[in-house]
Amino acid sequence: MSYDIKGETLAKNTVLNLLGYGIPLVIGLVSIPILIKYLGTERFGILTLIWVVFGYFSIFNLGLSLATTKFSAELLGKGEQENIPDYLWTSVFSQLLLGVIGSLILVGVTSFMVTRVLNISPEFVKEAKASFLLIALSLPFVLVSASLRGVLEAAQRFDLVNLVKIPSSSMNYIVPFICVLAGLGLPGIVLFIFIGRIATLIIWFFLCIKEFPQLKTKISFKKKLLKPLFSYGGWVTVSTILVPFFEYTDRFIIGAVITMTAVSYYTAPYEMLMKLGILPSSLVITLFPTFSALYASKNKERIKLIFGKAFKYLFIVIGGLVVLLFFYAPYILKIWLGEEFASQSTLVFQILCLGVLINSLARIPYSYIQGIGRADITAKLHIFEVVFFLPLAWFFIKWQGITGAAVAWTIRAAFDSLFLFYVSWKKTEINLSYLINDRTVRAILILSVFFICGAIANVYPWGVYTIAVLALLFALAVWIFAFSKEERIWFFYRVQNILKRG
Repeated sequence: MSYDIKGETLAKNTVLNLLGYGIPLVIGLVSIPILIKYLGTERFGILTLIWVVFGYFSIFNLGLSLATTKFSAELLGKGEQENIPDYLWTSVFSQLLLGVIGSLILVGVTSFMVTRVLNISPEFVKEAKASFLLIALSLPFVLVSASLRGVLEAAQRFDLVNLVKIPSSSMNYIVPFICVLAGLGLPGIVLFIFIGRIATLIIWFFLCIKEFPQLKTKISFKKKLLKPLFSYGGWVTVSTILVPFFEYTDRFIIGAVITMTAVSYYTAPYEMLMKLGILPSSLVITLFPTFSALYASKNKERIKLIFGKAFKYLFIVIGGLVVLLFFYAPYILKIWLGEEFASQSTLVFQILCLGVLINSLARIPYSYIQGIGRADITAKLHIFEVVFFLPLAWFFIKWQGITGAAVAWTIRAAFDSLFLFYVSWKKTEINLSYLINDRTVRAILILSVFFICGAIANVYPWGVYTIAVLALLFALAVWIFAFSKEERIWFFYRVQNILKRG
């Protein structure tokens, strides 16, 4: 098969990934209140802990799924797809072994965790034990599924990936909902989720066979491939462990230095803004195998082009959203959480808006650096940031409370972004002068004007309506000045095709 990476393919796959993230998120938001009502608060709490513990034990993946995507994309980029079965099956057998080890450990700690660690009411202990044991059995199936999915991502088959991902991710909410209505308890819910994991693995397997028929005839385990797979995957695992550390440590510091109430005032706006992460995530999941394939084929000019356009489009979309959220923050918080939260959390929300924009743009060089096989660089960055961020967060929180926590998080995001862009420049000469070509500098100026005008309008009572008008003018200005004629024609062509199909 050929590996033709077109802009149209990348755009389509980004939209598909956005649906893959967004649809389960919406289903979760709708179903969670119903689950709480019928399961009860404590049972639902146990179910969420099952999800958390299972998510933690997924670390037994050891980065092999991402390694599978990277090496498979490289082989496709070099036209050596006949070697993909060697990497995939070696990864699959390794994942199977790791999954069994993880399952045995989870089974071994279940009794202690349920009876000694977690404060579970006596009447729910038996249900909790059975549920944790059942979910432990599904770990090998989930890990193997991740490697199979990785090969499809390498082939840019995000249509197939999301065809499976959307229902399988939604299953975490739909299955409990159906089981609750049927009168089943926690073990029944987890049992059906377990069956769903097996079914998902079977579907992934047949889709991979369809895309790569040679997988049926070339089943092998290559010991020599263990070193590159585990070396790359090991560095990915370091980042996988440390990134959640950044996300939650500041909350513990706030709880220790200030109060638990302050934790709530900080966490609510933080969690809301982090949902914007599905936009850059949808893009970089597509970019990762693309960068891997192009780097393997030594197509640096194509890498620069995709890198630059991805930066521009992401800046426009996320930038426009965060400026709107910045000015509407007090209204959003007041409607969503009430007057008290609005008064305490508005400034935190606004500072984090800047951090979210910076962090979103950093996803592009992050994806590129990992795509060219230098996951060690991003892992070492995260190790350094642990040492750097802890005292920084503590200092700012002691000094300025939850506002200081938001400032510290934004400073770390800025440092992270500058470092990643610098490394990208050193590796492929993707410098600032290239990034601001292709009308990107115009987009930066337009967003700046939008923000300044919004700040002026915001001091007046009618500012809330003026900002809405400014947002429309921002979109129009971006369309005229930040997009080229070719980009506008491409957009109209795609819309016309969609309408014809409809």
